[in-house]
Amino acid sequence: MPELDYLDSSIIKQIFPPRKSGAHKNDHGHLLVIGGSKLYSGSPAFNALAAYKVGVDMVTIAAPRRAADIAASFSPDLITYPLEGDWLNLSHLNEIDELIQGKTAVLIGGGIGRRDETQNLVREILKTEHLPIVLDADAIYAVVGHHHLLKEKKFVLTPHIYEFQILTEETPPHDFNALTELVKKWAIELTSTIILKGQNDIISDGQQTVINETGNPFMTVGGTGDTLAGIFASLLARGVEEFAAASGAAYINGAAGDLAAAQLGPGFMASDLLNCIPQVIMDIIAP
Repeated sequence: MPELDYLDSSIIKQIFPPRKSGAHKNDHGHLLVIGGSKLYSGSPAFNALAAYKVGVDMVTIAAPRRAADIAASFSPDLITYPLEGDWLNLSHLNEIDELIQGKTAVLIGGGIGRRDETQNLVREILKTEHLPIVLDADAIYAVVGHHHLLKEKKFVLTPHIYEFQILTEETPPHDFNALTELVKKWAIELTSTIILKGQNDIISDGQQTVINETGNPFMTVGGTGDTLAGIFASLLARGVEEFAAASGAAYINGAAGDLAAAQLGPGFMASDLLNCIPQVIMDIIAP
């Protein structure tokens, strides 16, 4: 087995170059978050707030009405577009197609559920889009048996180990080196960048593979996967290349979780992680 490569803080300087003094609104991206349902409203809000914390200029959330209205109440920074009904479905396709216009990246999946009508909508979006798209959580199930939708596009995936097993129909090995090789194999097969979330995250685009060691056991709390996906999508929206964005997102999310857990221990929540993201970045890039 080849020797494993590990991420360090240098990835932050790579993806956060100094901003130009003459920058304007939308120079640093506009992200569309598609997520939520009658039952789950927190995921798209966590996605969007985490995205803002790493510097995207604008985030719009498209979600079923109840989820959109709740997300809007989290912060005046959030733009929400309410879609009629309790669950995303094909009747929303035209509205979503219009919302995608002018965006620089898309994030799909948090809280959408696995109903057939919702999964069909995800597949229809993927058929025609060529923007960078992060497929997270329930959206990963939409491409099980439909791997062709991922080929030769800028789509990226953020599965945990069970979602990875469902996606690939392979039983992940217990040996970490062998698991790393399996992630690399599937990144090549799907022509996609993959973050396999775990105690140590494995990030691969098939050509490059790195391991992220930031993070801690308190990050099993709900919402930390949503913040990771939001950070990843934000970096893509800002124009960061897929592998670098995946690497940076994994490092930042884990390091922010480490800061929050050190302060709060078992009382740690994903909303606490959000407030630590800027500190992780600024401790490295500040002069």
